[in-house]
Amino acid sequence: MIKKYALFSGCIVLLCGVSFAARSPQVGEKVPEYIAVPNWLTLPKNFQFGPVTAVATDKDDNLYIFHRGKRPVAIFDKNGKFLRSWGNREVETAHGLRIDHDGNVWTTDLDTHQVIKHDPNGKVLLKLGKAYTAGTTPALFDQPADVAIAPNGDIYVADGYGNSRVVKFNKDGKYLTEWGKPGKGPGEFNLVHGIVLDAKGRVYVCDRENERIQVFDGDGKFLEQWRGLGTPYSMFLQGGQRMLVTNGHGNQVHLLDFSGKVLGRFGAKGKGPGQFLLAHGICADSRGVIYATEFDGQRVQKFVAK
Repeated sequence: MIKKYALFSGCIVLLCGVSFAARSPQVGEKVPEYIAVPNWLTLPKNFQFGPVTAVATDKDDNLYIFHRGKRPVAIFDKNGKFLRSWGNREVETAHGLRIDHDGNVWTTDLDTHQVIKHDPNGKVLLKLGKAYTAGTTPALFDQPADVAIAPNGDIYVADGYGNSRVVKFNKDGKYLTEWGKPGKGPGEFNLVHGIVLDAKGRVYVCDRENERIQVFDGDGKFLEQWRGLGTPYSMFLQGGQRMLVTNGHGNQVHLLDFSGKVLGRFGAKGKGPGQFLLAHGICADSRGVIYATEFDGQRVQKFVAK
């Protein structure tokens, strides 16, 4: 059954199989109603997902799905048809995956402590960090969670499980700067989990266990923080319109404007279409279709605007 999500103020209700998510309307704005599409992927024979940590789309709206299982980078077309996979020999513990402006695929691996740049077929182009070696120096990470790539090629790493920092490199992997330390104050972190950049070069960081998103300039100057989002796990900028955020422990997706105001949300705890068991990664394609991954639910869900 397809469940429909309309955005209204108040609490989540369920009537006749139709779920309505909380909504705080703003004057003059339009936030779509999203419909969960069940059974949209066609999995290859003898394949199943482990915990799914990340998802991203390329220029053709093909999906790159990152999960903790065999064939950890699985690629599907926009209709859910399986295309190919890679990463068996390289990936230990999948976490973050992003696709840059040139179509390169970037992954973060918790157990190898590395950030790796690949071409679309999995050929390694650049490695940051030393394999199976954790540390706090510019050359080492400690379970990096996510990565973001600027239009000029600068690399921002959310070095967040073992360390509490953002590390910035140039396009060739040369260390430029870093910021952050453990704590609750501005510019301090308790699990740097997700990171994205906007068109103005601002850096948005999911400070997960502090239950906030912190905003910085491109060199780490603190600008502001956003609260009231539960535990933000991952973010995606949907064009110039809005930001998508997964609230992992709340099993929801939040839609924000670029001041951090919640425009809408959908999701609840559960196994059904439109429900989540630990919402983790998120992205949207060129058509506005939203994809959200589940760690405990071990799947990727597809949402289309009504």
